[in-house]
Amino acid sequence: MPHLDAAYNLARFLMRNDHDAEDVVQEASLRAFRFFDNFRGENSRAWFLQIVRNTAYTLLKKNRPADMNVEFDEEIHAGPAPTMDPAISLDRAFDRQTVRTAIEQLPPEFREAITLRELDGASYKEIADVAGVPIGTVMSRLARARQQLQLILSKSK
Repeated sequence: MPHLDAAYNLARFLMRNDHDAEDVVQEASLRAFRFFDNFRGENSRAWFLQIVRNTAYTLLKKNRPADMNVEFDEEIHAGPAPTMDPAISLDRAFDRQTVRTAIEQLPPEFREAITLRELDGASYKEIADVAGVPIGTVMSRLARARQQLQLILSKSK
């Protein structure tokens, strides 16, 4: 129960709409309850968010496989390094909806990392546990997500 807000945040950004996010959190909660015997007392937040993540990706693959494709965009991925710190660009006077819209334009792995880190305050280790990837991959995803966010937000000015 204490992790439902973080679960909904993650599901909302991965699924890109409220209704699907609610379905994901409900399904993940049922799975967590069903498999609670497998929980070994480590980090319950990371364990539950990993179930939310897996549930969301399962639904995305099943219902929206095109959302799972990450295309290489020369301008975004190989463009010049931003001159402004990405955190500063997020702190600008953009309203919440503008930032939410920008986050929703990111590929799922980047939405996941940025949501867990910046909105839920998860540590790199927690994000790595949730995503099932090394910490270095988390750091890379966050850097790339922030770079893409900066480009998206600078274009929306």
